Amino acid sequence: MTKGGHRYRRGYPLAVLIGLEERRAVLWRVFSEVVKPDGTVEHGGEQYDFNESIVNALRPAFKEGVKSIVLAAPPRTDYAKNLLDHIRKHHAWLAREGPNAATFGELIGSAARPHEVRELVRTKAFREMIGETTSRDAENISAVLEKSLGSDESDTVVSYSLEQIEDLVYGRQEHNSPRPEHVVLTDKYLAGTKNRGRVLRLLQISKNNDIKTTIVNAETRAGIRLSQLGGLVCFAKPNRKKRSGGEAPRGA
Repeated sequence: MTKGGHRYRRGYPLAVLIGLEERRAVLWRVFSEVVKPDGTVEHGGEQYDFNESIVNALRPAFKEGVKSIVLAAPPRTDYAKNLLDHIRKHHAWLAREGPNAATFGELIGSAARPHEVRELVRTKAFREMIGETTSRDAENISAVLEKSLGSDESDTVVSYSLEQIEDLVYGRQEHNSPRPEHVVLTDKYLAGTKNRGRVLRLLQISKNNDIKTTIVNAETRAGIRLSQLGGLVCFAKPNRKKRSGGEAPRGA
């Protein structure tokens, strides 16, 4: 990351856009400020293998906490339907409700070439679809949050302060401290915090340590709830494993 967080001029991640064609799928990362290419999956001849390759190409985004997926396909084609049917059949964990679920939206249109994407992202339909999928994604996070706050039996530990979350992510606590799994914050918190440099470093170190990070719209129901809690939370799991004395704690 460059000094001052200049990489974040692209904004924060919102979704993955997939332009589906008969013989290939082109992936794009959708940020709040720009859309950037994210790879191409070629059809090798077998539809099952093609669909599996698309799912595998999405895994880095899922790992980073981006779970909003927009499928764009030309009119009178069944490319999007075929992919969604494959996901429901072979990757049910992505389709069913829960913290690991992804939200999928479908648009009619081409998104395989830069000029097509430029035209698509200007449309009202695209803006509405991004708003819908990211809102549903945020609702999944909100459901986990409320479950964790409302039950003493929840196996998720929620932390709210920047200092406490830094301790968890950087491995400053005891070996039996909770294991951070997901850092969530609102776009308003990121834009307004006086500790922006610390927060950007926290997000980068989280990603380096395979901890999911998600930035949600502060105006969504989930964003409003997060704002009530300060705008930044971390979900962690109790660490029930006993480490040997020579094993380094997880962290930066």
